[in-house]
Amino acid sequence: MSYKELKSGTDIRGVASDLGGKAVNLTDEAVYDITSAFALWLAQRNGVATEELTIAVGHDSRISASRISAAVIKALGDRGVQVLDCGLASTPAMFMTTVDLNTWGAVQITASHHPFDRNGLKFFTREGGLESGQLSEIVDIADKGDFPTCDGATCKQVDYMKQYAAGLRSMICKAVGKSETEKPLSGYHIVVDAGNGVGGFYATDVLAPLGADVSGSRYLEPDGMFPGHIPNPEDKVAMQSITDAVKESGADFGIIFDTDVDRAGCVDSTGEEINRNRLIALAAIIATQGRRGATIVTDSVTSDGLKTFIEDELGCKHYRYRRGYKNVIDKAVELCEQGIDCPLAIETSGHAALKENYFLDDGAYLITKIIIELGRGRDINKSIAALKCPAEEFECRFNITVENFKTYGLRVIDELDAYVASKPETFTVADDNREGIRVSVKDGWFLLRLSVHDPVMPLNFESDRVGGIEEMKALIRPFFEGFDGLDISSLK
Repeated sequence: MSYKELKSGTDIRGVASDLGGKAVNLTDEAVYDITSAFALWLAQRNGVATEELTIAVGHDSRISASRISAAVIKALGDRGVQVLDCGLASTPAMFMTTVDLNTWGAVQITASHHPFDRNGLKFFTREGGLESGQLSEIVDIADKGDFPTCDGATCKQVDYMKQYAAGLRSMICKAVGKSETEKPLSGYHIVVDAGNGVGGFYATDVLAPLGADVSGSRYLEPDGMFPGHIPNPEDKVAMQSITDAVKESGADFGIIFDTDVDRAGCVDSTGEEINRNRLIALAAIIATQGRRGATIVTDSVTSDGLKTFIEDELGCKHYRYRRGYKNVIDKAVELCEQGIDCPLAIETSGHAALKENYFLDDGAYLITKIIIELGRGRDINKSIAALKCPAEEFECRFNITVENFKTYGLRVIDELDAYVASKPETFTVADDNREGIRVSVKDGWFLLRLSVHDPVMPLNFESDRVGGIEEMKALIRPFFEGFDGLDISSLK
């Protein structure tokens, strides 16, 4: 097997446990070879020997974490690398080891919100997470499998999460003008739902030491079987869990993280979700304070109401780009390099990266910025009250059943473009269309795009009135029925 089969965008992902009934392909050998290749690639990139490298290793709460961590550490040790074993850690914290611990790179063992039997590898350099092309280079080295053995390696256990949490506490104290001993969050009741992932530290090591009441928090203990619910702010069951926690405990605020804490969502004191477009609006307020004219980069499925909020209420610019958190971040970095003030890149999934924080998608960092606003007495609901939210949202996914799915999918998009152009009285293509085709109709819009890696075409709808999505479906169903290579059963 070529290790290319394990590459998923900028990560390595695979089946890591047979408890889910599927054959394991993220084997010890695969982990060893790919990690060895990362060490060689990193050394070559920096013009040093592998023995000069220091690399941090961490993992989330998945059941396969210990096995994979052992294979990663052995691979690095055999290459002569000095290893800092950080144990249970968030993905953003592992990047921060390159800043705070001066490591050359880091390896995080995680598969984000994917099922319990999956796992993966995420690599960092001092410049951030790897690009897809960089990971391809590493996989090519791994496939060759020629790894020289070196002596002199060491492995040191480091509780970096304590240092990382202390940094977040320091942010809050500095921003609200109080010391830790003054308990700046005293009087606030804040609950956390970690979904049995890594995020429980935020309640115990960040909020509680600053005086917050965290009673009523849920699923703080790491458990790789995720018995409470899938740790994913986009999951309805997960969001209902944190909403219930806020209501049942009478909390002022609720926080939910995904498994490895690179994403987050929240809930206000009434139990209303601050997620997706509402989270982006709140993050935009925080990122652009005193920066009118700044640009906010989002993914392609953000609402028309959000664009109006960013541009009319905040006096900023909304750059709607492509799906994929790395795409959004890379575009923000590119705009900054062009001299454009771009303080925030954020995806509706909850990936949020601020320029002030290395453009690192860090759920805990974003939540800390929101907690600071609470600590300053800001009414968050009032802040985003002007955001117009859609009455309805819906996504269906068309499977492409022909072999060359990319060519076929692009053809569907081209023909849809021609179709809507032929009906200008009904359809209008968006003027900031940068992925697939986004079409405005009366009181709403729909967006058809092609998945980068899979034979799937997601179709997103939003309507400003109840019943609008069914009308949109009826308008475009005849067009899609003309394609034998599309399974459009989800539209019907």
